[in-house]
Amino acid sequence: MQIRDWIQLQDNTMEAVATETMNTELMSMEPANTETVNSEPMNTEETLPTTTSSQMEASDSETMNRDLMNMEPVSAELIEPTSTEATPLTARCSTMEASDSETMNTELMNMEPVSTELINTEQVKTEAAPPTTRHSTMEASEFETMNLELMNMEPVTVELINTDPRNIEVTPPTTRRRKKKSMVWEHFTVEVVSGGCTRACCKLCKQTFAYSNGSKVAGTSHLKRHIALGSCPKIKSMEKQQLALASGTKADGDTADPPKRRYRTSSFLNIFDQEQSYTYLAKMIILHEYPLHMVENPSFLSFVQNLQPRFKMVDVNAMEGEILSIYHKEKQNLMQIFETMPGRISLTICLWTTSQTLGYICLSGQYIDSDWKLHRRMLNFMMVSSPHSENALSEAISVTLSDWNLKAKLFTITLDNNCSSHDIYSANLRDHLSNKNTLMLKGQLFVVRCYANILNVVAQDVIASIHGIVYNIRESVKFVKASAAREEKFSEIALQIGIRGTKALSLDVTTLWNTTYIMLDAALEYKDAFTFLETCDDNYNEAPSADDWKKVEVVCTFLKLLHDCANTVMTIIDQTANIFFHEAWKVQLELTNATMSQDTVVSSVAKEMHEKFDKYWKDCSLVLAIAVVMDPRFKMKLVEFSFAKIYGEESARYVKVVNDSIHELYHEYASQPLQLITAYGDQGEANHMNGNEKNPSAASNPTGDGLLDFDIYLSEMAVNQPTKSEIDQYLEESLVPRVQGFDILNWWKLNNIKYPTLSKMASDVLSIPVSMVGTGCSIFGSGTGSRVLDDYRSSLRPETVEALFCAKDWLQYLPTMAEPPIGKIEF
Repeated sequence: MQIRDWIQLQDNTMEAVATETMNTELMSMEPANTETVNSEPMNTEETLPTTTSSQMEASDSETMNRDLMNMEPVSAELIEPTSTEATPLTARCSTMEASDSETMNTELMNMEPVSTELINTEQVKTEAAPPTTRHSTMEASEFETMNLELMNMEPVTVELINTDPRNIEVTPPTTRRRKKKSMVWEHFTVEVVSGGCTRACCKLCKQTFAYSNGSKVAGTSHLKRHIALGSCPKIKSMEKQQLALASGTKADGDTADPPKRRYRTSSFLNIFDQEQSYTYLAKMIILHEYPLHMVENPSFLSFVQNLQPRFKMVDVNAMEGEILSIYHKEKQNLMQIFETMPGRISLTICLWTTSQTLGYICLSGQYIDSDWKLHRRMLNFMMVSSPHSENALSEAISVTLSDWNLKAKLFTITLDNNCSSHDIYSANLRDHLSNKNTLMLKGQLFVVRCYANILNVVAQDVIASIHGIVYNIRESVKFVKASAAREEKFSEIALQIGIRGTKALSLDVTTLWNTTYIMLDAALEYKDAFTFLETCDDNYNEAPSADDWKKVEVVCTFLKLLHDCANTVMTIIDQTANIFFHEAWKVQLELTNATMSQDTVVSSVAKEMHEKFDKYWKDCSLVLAIAVVMDPRFKMKLVEFSFAKIYGEESARYVKVVNDSIHELYHEYASQPLQLITAYGDQGEANHMNGNEKNPSAASNPTGDGLLDFDIYLSEMAVNQPTKSEIDQYLEESLVPRVQGFDILNWWKLNNIKYPTLSKMASDVLSIPVSMVGTGCSIFGSGTGSRVLDDYRSSLRPETVEALFCAKDWLQYLPTMAEPPIGKIEF
């Protein structure tokens, strides 16, 4: 074979990438001595090449020549292949792989240089090829140029290449198909079925879908939905496993081992969804209290477009509609929960005012679900013309109960009002609602005052009694902390007079009485230093007198009592009603004893505090006492102990009131039919305890053993002998040990079968919201008056304001808001 034929074979068999690799490797070869190579003509016969090879443009020839010119000179001997019959170029192209080209290039690089002879470019005797072939148009000048280039190449040994067509597999010519660019083919393969049709097969679940029917192609939209919308069961399983690994738990509750390697997931799962993006934006505005018009802010629009150019922003009206849609959807979900709620619900009422002389009433409900978990949810945020009107408040409660279908399930109402108006609210609400609802215990537990509110009222009143002294101390702290030099000078004075203070001076926030207490308590430790500072610094003249410091000391003693009680309640996650009796009776006892103190300063301060707190104690002590009786660690014992200290010899009378009220409340619950689910639970539990779990019919059919007369005898004995009620049995049993981390709700859940009626009563009593301050919120920030709605929200429509407030409360408890969604946002 001549050099021209060898080049033609190489050019037809090598892919573009392999050709570039060979050129690069040949260019890196070192030069060597060259000799001429004498080549002889070779007789070959060629068949017509395929359409792909025959339509090569002249530019391809020019590119090949430039590649050869850039190659370093090599020596070549005459290649003398055996005379063979021409083979179609497509057969040779299909058999030679890229790996063969790389092997040949490596062998050429390792060849030793030899002398070459001049190549004789005689006329090659071949049959004329069709003019469509690539080399049929090669002119003689191109052969001469190629020979001159080959003469300058370094000599290498070229082995004989066997081009026997018998060793080459011939394949029919094929047409080149357009490469599938859709990312859906990462998850699907195409399978040919009968009749020339093809179907797409999911690589994960092996489910097949229609793809083409002859010349008609079905498209890929249905394939995308199978992957992106979670229809594929394998993808669902993988997502559950990823969520379990992310949460650190396995399906059986054991801690999962940390993943050792992160695997890259397909970006196809990150499908952009315009409607879902609207919903997430609306939820963000709700949860973070952003203004609705932020969707028209140019900076926010630019930010969103940079993240996702395909997102089309909505206007204020559309966003308001989306918020209302979320509100109605979540309201329906909450109503379904209330329909399955086993017990009653207790309400809390909070008043809001606006700068437009309008008002809002916020109503929330607290309840215990069937799994004995405590919940509090906002029900309504209603606008009223006169929020402080008794009739308006009663009407708002009635509308809420009707709207949520809770008329037969109302238990108590907790008010957030000052002491002077509480009696009026209580009387009007009791009279108005008792005609429409069945109140338990004749309404004695119906209206409850907020425990956090009474603590704030008492604390702020006692601080107000010494407001002049508080002002002087606040100005003194400001003077010391005005500069670093003054602080250093004050520290030197404290050390000079022997004060080694452990508390740092700090300014208070006037709306938070606990910060005022901390400021007074720290300043009290440095009282002598302030007095000395006044004598040595003419610019300071705010030091309190000795009598003033005496009053501050007494006030701090009482404020510490209130501060510790509030902190104790705030540290408890599930604020059930039983936890408040412990703190309330200690405050009542301390203030009662302080009013009888011989110290006039102590007694005068205590009387002002005791007057307000004693009013709360008289109104709510029964509710608090009944709640603590439902605590199996204390029962009636703590009530007897605390009342003996508070009332002395008259304690028996107050204890009897609590005992009678508990029994009367129990009998009201006992007269009501138990739910069927409880009866089924009793039977199943009894079978389990008696060892009849596999055959429950054996326990329900005792007559099968022939002892019918014995069963009649037992029934007669049960009628003749009075049995103890659940409440008596509960009170007579020994107390449960007081251990750290005791869960009262879990205890009643475990004893629900033992006390079916009493447990229902305990569920309602323990769910009473004694404090309106929710879990994780500060009691000290609970004001004595109404809350004020800002001007922006006051300008919105009332239904929009209600949707914003209620939806924010509901969304924060959804499990989907704990973590961002996975695989739903495309960047």
